[in-house]
Amino acid sequence: MKVAVIGGTGFVGLHITRHLIAAGHVPRLLARPGSDGKIERPEACEIVHGDVANPVALRECLAGADAVIYLIGILREFPARGITFEALQYQGVVDTIAAAQAVGVGRFLLMSANGIRADGTPYQRTKYQAEMALKASGLRWTIFRPSVIFGDPQGRMEFCSQLKKDIIDSPMPAPLFYEGLLPLKAGLFELAPVCVSDVADAFVLALGESRTESQTYSLCGPERFTWKAILGLIAAASGKTKLMLPAPAMAIKATAGLLDRFAWFPITRDQVQMLMEGNVCSENDSFARLGLTPTHFGVDQLGYL
Repeated sequence: MKVAVIGGTGFVGLHITRHLIAAGHVPRLLARPGSDGKIERPEACEIVHGDVANPVALRECLAGADAVIYLIGILREFPARGITFEALQYQGVVDTIAAAQAVGVGRFLLMSANGIRADGTPYQRTKYQAEMALKASGLRWTIFRPSVIFGDPQGRMEFCSQLKKDIIDSPMPAPLFYEGLLPLKAGLFELAPVCVSDVADAFVLALGESRTESQTYSLCGPERFTWKAILGLIAAASGKTKLMLPAPAMAIKATAGLLDRFAWFPITRDQVQMLMEGNVCSENDSFARLGLTPTHFGVDQLGYL
């Protein structure tokens, strides 16, 4: 099967492309000029140069493909550089849907995110709008909503590597965020990290399983961990101990509101908000429905740190 991959040079895209090749598929990657070095096995791929905002390149990438996978997502936006949630997480999906309809690609797999909603942050809202657009498209769709994803980033941005860089390696104490005035529940909100290889397995399986059409799968790891526990595991995997102190979310959000327009500031106000909402699956049987067993999150799985 020939599979067009939009966002194939990123962290998740690297692993999905690797799994596609292993399963005997031919990935056709839409690659921005200068990003060929990010493609692990270019000889096993077809490469179309361009970006998602280029309708000619988008159609060329999809023409003759049996399916399309859309993976583009960002954690923060920089409007001055044209990097926005609206452009990349919503409009890019809409344009890819239109290209698929134009060239006759009927199968569309979308990477969304766990916890999205219509009235959420711009990140959550644009992911939600993209899902609605796909469901209304008439295409044979499958949507995946992963929690925070961990795994060897190989030089790309990844959840645990970023926390190691920004928090564990910092000389400052690790922040245990809390709402309100008293730190009674500091750092106790929960996440369910999911392994990138398991996410890739889910995508590749869905390509060959008609039962996954018109289905949404929330992909969470098999266990929930508090923010405090996750920081402890990342520190241990890095061979370190880390002082952790309560940090009032109100003050962090206020500071981020002033500074998060600068790339050097490590977190945005919306990221703090989404983090404190937690990121666990309300229904945790998606891997069972797919016939897959998710990987446990722990020090043994974080050797890449």
